[in-house]
Amino acid sequence: MDKPARVKPEKIRCDACPVLCYIADGKTGACDRYANSGGELIRLDPLTIIEGAREKGVQSVPFLNGGDGQDWDGDLVQANRPFITAVGAGTTYPDYKPAPFIVSQTVDDADMVTVVTEGIFSYCGVKVKIDTDRFLGHEREIVRCQGEPVGHVMTSEYGSKMLSLGGVEHLTGGTKKEGRVTCDTLLKLCNCEAVELTIDNGVTIVVQAGKPPIVNGVPEKLMRVGCGSAAIGMFASQWVDHVDEVVVVDDHITGVLSEHQAGKMLDVPPTGIKINGRRSTPGRYFQVAEPGTGWGGTDVDDPLTILKPWNADVAWEGLRLLMVSTTGEQYAYFELDADLQPQPRPLPEALRVSVDRIAENCEPSVCSVLFMGGAGGSLRAGVTENPVKLTNSVKESLTHVSCGGANAYVWPGGGITVMADVLEMPSNSFGYVPTPALVAPIEFTMRLSDYAALGGHVEAVRPIDEVLTPDVRRVDQIDPDANPTARHNYRWRPEQ
Repeated sequence: MDKPARVKPEKIRCDACPVLCYIADGKTGACDRYANSGGELIRLDPLTIIEGAREKGVQSVPFLNGGDGQDWDGDLVQANRPFITAVGAGTTYPDYKPAPFIVSQTVDDADMVTVVTEGIFSYCGVKVKIDTDRFLGHEREIVRCQGEPVGHVMTSEYGSKMLSLGGVEHLTGGTKKEGRVTCDTLLKLCNCEAVELTIDNGVTIVVQAGKPPIVNGVPEKLMRVGCGSAAIGMFASQWVDHVDEVVVVDDHITGVLSEHQAGKMLDVPPTGIKINGRRSTPGRYFQVAEPGTGWGGTDVDDPLTILKPWNADVAWEGLRLLMVSTTGEQYAYFELDADLQPQPRPLPEALRVSVDRIAENCEPSVCSVLFMGGAGGSLRAGVTENPVKLTNSVKESLTHVSCGGANAYVWPGGGITVMADVLEMPSNSFGYVPTPALVAPIEFTMRLSDYAALGGHVEAVRPIDEVLTPDVRRVDQIDPDANPTARHNYRWRPEQ
């Protein structure tokens, strides 16, 4: 007897990205964002809207009206009205068709349009700001995840280290594994998850948006109050009556009180101190030690190692010396003996107050993650049939760009290159496609008349009441009085 022929479940083809998955009924595509439900292609994540913030004191977004150069007091994003984000909206691929949602509503008697799209960004990455005094790695060193190169170390800014991760060369220009790992790293960071990174000739660090970095297994607490010279300037008057000499140890600029201009103006006499390193202007020294995770971002565990023998013609027995780091976390107090050798002594209470004051003026160490991507011609085609007109409208401040409702900084120059703080976006705003590329929300908001003028898909405009169905996800704007690193609170409607 012949066996009955096996009936294969019918598959449908998803056209939401260049992968073009064939998806069986009840299954999802490779991105886990689209699925086959009874032969219908559905988007699994709900469209997300942001609800009223004005009553919470959130400031309005500056915006120019109609190109006449006058300030418009309208409020595009953070207003007491629903704002349609691109989170859960879907993509425009293939890009001959209008954006998934082009929504109109009236704001302060002005007819407004918001065009929302989940863009597929091959040209994207993140900039990571890490508030720490610790040495992470030299500029241009490779940053790795799971052994794969995913970025590099950028410049050190004041009290912070910067990483550039992602970019098209890592996503598509290397091996397949490098591309997959890079995409996964970006996705986790943008969705505020923790990622462990290693830096060549540097440290192992765990990075998570809004959280302190963990350097070589140790959570960081404070970013520095300033360089050693700046610390001398800030606290010299609090030291002058209680100590003869102060050295603020710093990897970049180590400060010496008696030689510093602040000390001179307070009549601090010379002490005969001599410092290793390269002398810059008076009281400021470079390269007193190698970079590291010790005092002030150096490799120093014993601060006395940066001192040379004292000038015996100037120094004196009993000279009081305070050495402190730029965060106040490391400090030591010494007095010179008859041989002009520093001997450790208990820290006097008056100096303890000043050391605590340094720490008090240090801000908490935290990681910031900013998504950065370029909105190319294909994405812009979902807004208008003539993409350059959208670019010009953004440059002329007629169109406001946001990412998941968060204000986006638009870089000057050609194209629409945007940067947004992921902490200001709703949870799980980002997805991916296995090309590999990141999927990120982007919204363009403008007056309806301006949208028509730039050749927009006016026939696809829908009133907001058609979009506000029970299936959308509604989120509240961040309360400015709450924790500044808090994410949007969200709730499902209808309530489950």
